[in-house]
Amino acid sequence: MKGDWMMKRPLPIGIENFERLILDGYYYVDKTLFIKELLDLKGSVNLFLRPRRFGKTLSLSMLRYFFEDTFDEGANARNKALFKDLNIMDAGEAYTCQMGAYPVVNLTLKSAKQENYETACYMLQISIAREFERHRGIVERGKERLSAKEYEQYVNIAEERAGEKEIRDSLRLFCQCMYKATGKNTVILIDEYDVPLENAYFRGFYREMVDFIRALFESALKTNDYLQFAAITGCLRISKESIFTGLNHLNIVSVLDKRYSEHFGFTEPEVLRMMEYYGVESRFDTMKEWYDGYLFGTSEVYNPWSVIKYMYDLYADEGAFPRPYWINTSSNDIVKELVDRADRETKRQIEQLLGGGTLDIQVHEEVTYGDMHDKGENLWNILYFTGYLTKESEYFKESSIYLRVRIPNAEVKSIYQTTVLGWFRKKIEKQDFHDLYRAMEEGDAEKMGEVLNEQLFSTISFYDSAENFYHGFLTGILSQSEDYLVKSNRESGNGRSDIMVKSPSLRGRSFILEVKVSDCIDDLEEDAKKALQQIYDKKYMEELRAEGYRKMDCYGVAFYRKDCEVKYSWRQENKDCKEETR
Repeated sequence: MKGDWMMKRPLPIGIENFERLILDGYYYVDKTLFIKELLDLKGSVNLFLRPRRFGKTLSLSMLRYFFEDTFDEGANARNKALFKDLNIMDAGEAYTCQMGAYPVVNLTLKSAKQENYETACYMLQISIAREFERHRGIVERGKERLSAKEYEQYVNIAEERAGEKEIRDSLRLFCQCMYKATGKNTVILIDEYDVPLENAYFRGFYREMVDFIRALFESALKTNDYLQFAAITGCLRISKESIFTGLNHLNIVSVLDKRYSEHFGFTEPEVLRMMEYYGVESRFDTMKEWYDGYLFGTSEVYNPWSVIKYMYDLYADEGAFPRPYWINTSSNDIVKELVDRADRETKRQIEQLLGGGTLDIQVHEEVTYGDMHDKGENLWNILYFTGYLTKESEYFKESSIYLRVRIPNAEVKSIYQTTVLGWFRKKIEKQDFHDLYRAMEEGDAEKMGEVLNEQLFSTISFYDSAENFYHGFLTGILSQSEDYLVKSNRESGNGRSDIMVKSPSLRGRSFILEVKVSDCIDDLEEDAKKALQQIYDKKYMEELRAEGYRKMDCYGVAFYRKDCEVKYSWRQENKDCKEETR
């Protein structure tokens, strides 16, 4: 298998430059008909909203190499050659005649994800300066057609000598200089425009960054006579703060829009072709369970980043387990905000979603990071538009659009579960569980049940992997004790005990806890008894006895959703063996 893969095209993990992807022979899922649709719809300023890692950067890079006139015949020919045998070349002369037709500024705002406003602005200045420097030769050749002031301003920006005020007007100046130097309007490509805004919101300088981005966009996109068209990408539409003030020609394409629906993310036929090419189509069901589930417009799509990462792992081992690759591509702060601030109703809704259920929300496409906590539906909308929820259906009610949303797939569900467990660990670290430890030492099963029930009521549960959840729940609480060591799933006797708790001293106490999950609340008491009996039947105490412990307390704990039942017994190992069950 591995030898066969050596003859295949390499997978483009992290490759976001179209030229490098094609020239280095990476596997490419052909998305060039995006160009055709863009030209057909003739949008002047286009805002494409998709979740992170869904191919936005690569798509803009593709647009750059298709439309850009470098004013160098050799470079233009090389750019055109990149599209040989791709779908756009069969679209007709009306489209291919647009190749190499315009100056292009290709700007990413990702670098503005910084710790403070000053550093963020500096990084944006550097990004803009690089694009000015990239086109410096064009300006120099057409220098006589620019005014002295225009030329001076251009050079100052290119050499990073311009101030913040000049940077705010820089994109308009670029278009003006390009037109005077070449006679051609400019195509503006701006990637991840809302990354600086999201970062600034969580870092505490949101308002300053909004003002900066607004000024940058107003000068470039509003009444700019030298603009051919603009394509902008992001996750959210930011309009309350008037980022796009007065842009009546703004064409917004969100995940709800049926236009452009197949151009970001992989469709199922595209995933199947890729898996067949690499000979791993037998793992398609796993691929679908973990990375499918998104509905953009009416198109079902897969997360392209995770598909490629999983394909890469299948290269080494066709039996490789799927993993949540998407979780490591950003901080997932939005999900953390949801969990951290969840009231009782929100916790119930999270549990409903984690259990495979749906949630109905009213659509607010213009929601902003600053609106997150104004009302509950705002945060659900942000989670939807950023890919943490997906649409199952939509309906119209009382002059508003409503969505029935769910968690897209197993990968995203794992992000919620990981976040919930992290939140729970922090929550219990701040609490005092002396009542629980005392009850455990005194054999007070009823009190233990009361404390655990109280914690269950205030936490967020996910029942589809219930045994793992309850095991982690109980282990996390018991691990807060400074007097005992906690070990889980240790080999002992004829099987594996769930949890062992023991004093560092062999003269001290030791405890064994066995966990069961009941099918209904009426089974709780009987299942707790069965858990307790299992400790004896499978001789889970043998490890403790071999270590030298003489007093061993045993607990059977049964859970059903937000309820639990605890049963207790103890054994004193000495000359006169004593045993008592409660």
